[in-house]
Amino acid sequence: MPRTVRNELEPVKWRNGTLQVIDQTLLPLRLRYVRMRTLDQVCNAIRIMKVRGAPLIGVVGAYGLVLASKRIHSKDRDEARRQLRKSADTLIATRPTGVNLRWAVERVYSASSKISSTASLETRLLEEANSILDEELRAAHSIGIFGATLIDEDDTVLTHCNAGALATAGYGTALAVIRAAIEEGKHVSVIATETRPLLQGARLTAFELAKDKVPVKIIVDSAAAQLMARGAIDKVIVGADRILRTGHVTNKIGTLPIAIAAKFYGVPFYVAAPISTMDLETDPSQVIIEERDQREILYFAGKRIGPRSVEALNPAFDITPAELVTGIITDKGVVGQPLEDNLRAKFAVEATNSAR
Repeated sequence: MPRTVRNELEPVKWRNGTLQVIDQTLLPLRLRYVRMRTLDQVCNAIRIMKVRGAPLIGVVGAYGLVLASKRIHSKDRDEARRQLRKSADTLIATRPTGVNLRWAVERVYSASSKISSTASLETRLLEEANSILDEELRAAHSIGIFGATLIDEDDTVLTHCNAGALATAGYGTALAVIRAAIEEGKHVSVIATETRPLLQGARLTAFELAKDKVPVKIIVDSAAAQLMARGAIDKVIVGADRILRTGHVTNKIGTLPIAIAAKFYGVPFYVAAPISTMDLETDPSQVIIEERDQREILYFAGKRIGPRSVEALNPAFDITPAELVTGIITDKGVVGQPLEDNLRAKFAVEATNSAR
């Protein structure tokens, strides 16, 4: 029997000229909003992952540029845009791998070209940021609707990292598919990888699903292949930080070995993401993989777990080749193999329709 999956999380809010976001570093123990009034506060929140998840980072970046515009007092339009450009570049540099941040910030910056005077700058940018928030929320629900058709009754779905409401404007990407399938009346259970080193799966995905009363179990990242070997996983659905025209998928580190295991054991591997995550221009060799602070690996709960003389490598993302991906679930429909050809055809059509 269909049921409504209650998703009351609102990861980002704009209230009275202030940006409010859930501090995800405190979850699952505390659900607390932090208020941000400056560009520096937004950049810091993105860097230290109080805010994370490609679509959400994009939305927060959009509002970050609105906050930056509040500090611009020049009445000269060109000078105001020069200052805004500097703020846009600062925002984009905080997380270089995901494409949503650049896409959203550039879109808000472009809106500044349409103002007649600097007096209307903040208002025009806020309108654009609000539009991005609304579009991303609608996109999440569309992803759920399209993806739910791929879920069968009693499926057990494995997901990696967090691609839920906390990673988006709400509802999710990978978790949107699961939520929509349950709302259709299907019984679905979830296996969430803990997602080292910052445990987004254990802390955030499990938190969201438990809150929604969706059956979920946590596993260590390296257990995924063994569960597939036992036939315990029916589908894999993950999110993405960047999807290239070739079908290559950049996502949280650890996605690639899961995709390899899924291919070997014949488990369908799907990627769920809005079209704002598509990058139809960049070659896989050009993608910058963010290298994060090695202390995230060498320390746990404030205590060092590695020898003092040892360093760590901490790439935040990996790139999964297109041949390992069964299909990509977007807010415009599901794109299957061959991904490069079908992505080109799908989004060429979308671009043509948008131009009409």
